[in-house]
Amino acid sequence: MQDLKIITTTMSAGGGHCYKILKYTEEFRDEWNKFVHNAKNGHFFFYREYMEYHKDRFQDCSFMIFNEKNRLLALLPASVSEDVLTTHSGLTFGGFLVDSKMTVEMMLELFSLLKSAALKLGINHIIYKCIPYIYHQYPSEEDRYALFINNAKLFRRDVSTAVLLENPYKYQKGRKWMVSRGKKNKIQVRESRDFAAFMDLENHVLQEYHHARAVHTASEMQMLANRFPENIHLYVGELDGELLSGAIIFENRNVAHTQYLANSDKGRELGALDSVIDYLLKVKYADFQYFDFGTSNENQGRFLNKGLIGQKEGFGARAIVHDFYRWDINS
Repeated sequence: MQDLKIITTTMSAGGGHCYKILKYTEEFRDEWNKFVHNAKNGHFFFYREYMEYHKDRFQDCSFMIFNEKNRLLALLPASVSEDVLTTHSGLTFGGFLVDSKMTVEMMLELFSLLKSAALKLGINHIIYKCIPYIYHQYPSEEDRYALFINNAKLFRRDVSTAVLLENPYKYQKGRKWMVSRGKKNKIQVRESRDFAAFMDLENHVLQEYHHARAVHTASEMQMLANRFPENIHLYVGELDGELLSGAIIFENRNVAHTQYLANSDKGRELGALDSVIDYLLKVKYADFQYFDFGTSNENQGRFLNKGLIGQKEGFGARAIVHDFYRWDINS
């Protein structure tokens, strides 16, 4: 694979703009992070300190796009494997990060620039994982239009569920009953920093019911929580000091996302996880805009876990989709 800092330059159709696209290198760390902070569709896991925690598993191929005055216009967090660029394989979603200056016309030009750069690097396919709109601080779907114009094909759609916290739907009967049960059993809900104990519980539950393990190891989760103490939190449900349930929350501006939820057998009997979620929805994050429960499907979005999504919808959550496009740029 070609390894150039400046990949290519291009002029706009009208001849009025010139752009250059650079592969990200360590020297641009501060500039990258500053742009993420100010982007209208930014997320803390686009900071380099998060993206690089698993750099041994993914080959980074992120891009930075500048105009003729060397003003940074956009970032594209990405990884590459063989001739496929993905935005980004190690993240839930990704795509062009942009600020208030981005327009639809400019985004179309950036897609042309990206195609030219990718082909020079021997890349033939781009997997583009759109950022769901609830993570936008201002409308930011210029890229979706550009995907359509460039004949990218929707090949996967995951379904997440979120609560609009300023006007939430009422809990369904079953969830009300379990919350009441948790209160009756005097489940104590508190914030904890013992990520190792929670991840042990999480992996026990995943292994027992799904024959799987968490994406993050306990040490990775603890390390990330230490790096991002304002963004990553753990809330647990206990009885007499015994860990019964918990939720790892990723906070991003106006959205709280449940990265992990776990409930022991005893916790299920006593309403422990329902108590935790009720506290998060009605107390801790009541002033946020959205509470995102995460996805409830498998097999590239084709299989819906009805029990899992039903539990989330029982708390008033409703559907948000995560779209994945495949762009065959050499066709």
